[in-house]
Amino acid sequence: MLEMIIAISISLILAAIVTVTMQPTLNQQQVNDAYNTTLTTLRRARDQAAADMRVYVVGFATPTAGNGGTITVTQTTPGGTILFTATLPPQVTYHLEPGLPNTTATTPDGFGTATNIFDFDQPPSGAGGGNVIYFQPDGSAQDAAGNVNNGVVYLGIAGQLPTQRAVTLWGYTGRIRGWQLSQVGGVWTWSQQ
Repeated sequence: MLEMIIAISISLILAAIVTVTMQPTLNQQQVNDAYNTTLTTLRRARDQAAADMRVYVVGFATPTAGNGGTITVTQTTPGGTILFTATLPPQVTYHLEPGLPNTTATTPDGFGTATNIFDFDQPPSGAGGGNVIYFQPDGSAQDAAGNVNNGVVYLGIAGQLPTQRAVTLWGYTGRIRGWQLSQVGGVWTWSQQ
């Protein structure tokens, strides 16, 4: 009986060690999945708009209980036929983590000042803060008023600054780029992936 208790105790200790050791890796994988989902959804919508010669609308929804955030792609109008929806894992959300670089010179592609989670409609087209993108048949991106739509969206795990990622969009060309936050010389800096 004593041997069995010792064997169970050792097994539980090993399981706890493995769980604690693997947690950062699992978190990083979930962030990678959410980041790739965001990049892929935007690229798919842009490519589909060009292939079908139609306007495709991408809308970002803020996180809700049990849902880290949603991206919905529709035809022509935000209320049009839903083509597909992508949902982030619950642990990863679209959000801004305190401590992000927050000047135009330090944000991804210089868009905004990291004050809006969804920060599309950047100047000169608008004031920023938009969460809807209209991909045109030529691959460019516009806002609802037909202005060029540049911007950025932020995501990561709440309370974990090193997990922050960003995706930027250049409206004139529809170019979509991904960014990762890392420390360089003790300063948090965005680097393109």
